[in-house]
Amino acid sequence: MTELITAELVELDLAPTSREAVVRALAERLVAAGRVTDLDQFLADVAAREAQMPTGLEGGIGIPHCRSAAVTAPTLAFGRSAAGVDFGAPDGPAHLVFLIAAPEGGGTDHMKVLAALARRLVRAEFTTTLREATDAEQLAAYVRTEVAP
Repeated sequence: MTELITAELVELDLAPTSREAVVRALAERLVAAGRVTDLDQFLADVAAREAQMPTGLEGGIGIPHCRSAAVTAPTLAFGRSAAGVDFGAPDGPAHLVFLIAAPEGGGTDHMKVLAALARRLVRAEFTTTLREATDAEQLAAYVRTEVAP
């Protein structure tokens, strides 16, 4: 089974400051890891989902997500932004961004990941660990342990 998140899917210093550019930067990691086969299709699917309802959560968190025919395996990418990115949360920009990619016919896998992630994100210990991590491999292992479906 493919790991949900690996070190290559973690960006501890996201440079882009727009929602679209951040999603693209994380999506490019998914392509490089062989998790997404068509970048443009995947970005269109994420944009369509974002158009339905913003995916920003209070506390500086963004969780763009979608199901897409371009996704080969349920995957979670993570990025941290010092500047913050507007994902539509009422309290301001997101500094922690999770991109959830689910195969189109993947059933409820991405909803399980989204639910598990949402449960962890209300815990201060979880978000503090994400904000303070300095090693992508350790962060990926931590998230896998906490969020594995």
